[in-house]
Amino acid sequence: MIRRASALVALVAAFAWLPAQAALFADDEARKAVLDLRAQVKQNDEAQKAKIDALSAQMNEMLLPLRRSILDLNGQIEALRSEVAKLRGQNEQLARELSDTQRKLSEQVQALESRLRPLEPQKVTLDGKDFQVDPEERRQYDAATGLVKRGDFAEAEAALQSFLRRYSASGYADSVRFSLGIAQYGNRDCKDAIVSFKAFIAAAKDHPRAPDAALTLANCQADLKDVKGARRSLEDLIKTYPGTEAAKAAKERLASLK
Repeated sequence: MIRRASALVALVAAFAWLPAQAALFADDEARKAVLDLRAQVKQNDEAQKAKIDALSAQMNEMLLPLRRSILDLNGQIEALRSEVAKLRGQNEQLARELSDTQRKLSEQVQALESRLRPLEPQKVTLDGKDFQVDPEERRQYDAATGLVKRGDFAEAEAALQSFLRRYSASGYADSVRFSLGIAQYGNRDCKDAIVSFKAFIAAAKDHPRAPDAALTLANCQADLKDVKGARRSLEDLIKTYPGTEAAKAAKERLASLK
């Protein structure tokens, strides 16, 4: 009976130990599984890293020519920028030189025009007529008529005759013939004055100074005691240029002429 009780106790104890032993076996397997999983994860990570490193190396190897190309391109771009800057500087310099050249050329043209202007024909308006004269022609005319205005009749007569010989077709010719007659009359050279006034009236009957020339012509004839000629000249003056101051003076002169 006692043996049976002891056996029973041992049997119960054996059954009680079995679950604990089973739990111990289960923990070991779990640990092993975790370790295996960790090892596998580590292995996978290392494999993945190896792949990434290999891919990165491959990419670097592939990108190396591209990087070199980019560096070369950057170098070319910098060289082009430098060249553009150089060309821009050259263009600015050329623009300044062109501007200076144009300015100098303009100044030279103006200087040349200034030197040539006195030699160019000039437009003149005299006694209602417009015509072109050379600068020297004008200078001689002004000088000759200036002598008449100053009363230097002898010099004026020589200068006016010289002018007519040199510039017979000048637009000043009519005015010069009139001034020549005045100079000759001032020198008491009435015969030559009569010739000059007649030539002036015949060439420029409608000239503004023609009535004065006709009146002075009559005075010259009167001074030479050519009363008949003076009367005829006065009568022609009154008839040809009625209403003029010269015609009024002619009437008075005609009344006093004996």
